[in-house]
Amino acid sequence: MKTVGSLFSGIGGLEYGLEQTGNFKTIWNCEIEAYPSAVLRKHWPECPNLGDITKVDWNNVRTPDVLCGGFPCQDISVAGKGAGIKEGTRSGLWSEFAKAIRILRPRYVVVENVPMLVKLGLHIVLADLAEAGYDAEWHNISACMQGAPHTRERLFIMAYSRNNRRDISLHSECRYCNHQWQKKKEMQERGNIQLDTSEGSWWAVEPRMDRVADGIPSQVDRIKCLGNAVVPQVAQVVGEMILEMEKKKED
Repeated sequence: MKTVGSLFSGIGGLEYGLEQTGNFKTIWNCEIEAYPSAVLRKHWPECPNLGDITKVDWNNVRTPDVLCGGFPCQDISVAGKGAGIKEGTRSGLWSEFAKAIRILRPRYVVVENVPMLVKLGLHIVLADLAEAGYDAEWHNISACMQGAPHTRERLFIMAYSRNNRRDISLHSECRYCNHQWQKKKEMQERGNIQLDTSEGSWWAVEPRMDRVADGIPSQVDRIKCLGNAVVPQVAQVVGEMILEMEKKKED
């Protein structure tokens, strides 16, 4: 069972997806906002929440096998002003992520963000990882590839310590990068694949809510958290890729 430490945890979609493989266990979260922190306490009552990432003394934190997190995308996303990592006050928190990596030195690092990171800061992330002694590769994975009724593309960077170097690239093993999965995506976009979006289904569409309605406590917070969350089914695939890599090393 590999241990997981989660940064910018939100409601825990990334670590939950990793745990769904049956081979990962979360040992701590790191989230500052009140509502998602309450969700974390509900689902991981035994895990400490480290709170404000800028105030954590990483020298006193247990090192996990996998350090994961999706740092803020407001300064990277097309919906923002494009300030990027260096100038952005929110996305600039990547520096705290990098600090945690340098001190904790986990075996694996999983970083999630919007695809626009490729143009507005991927080079900085890769440079910081390299300086810390990590090799990395990245994949653009969409939720629709797991059957969701929306695209929701996200960039996943998977890094591993050079001391944990391997011979086979994850990219060559990534089923999302081959022709068959690309063909399925094209079929889905043309409407040739039907998705179950009925009420109560796993992929039921979030009900539309134009205004805040009295009598629905925390509904706005819930929708905000869902909008920011990593799709667990996609995170599970990332976990499976790490496990496959571990298996190939053993072989």
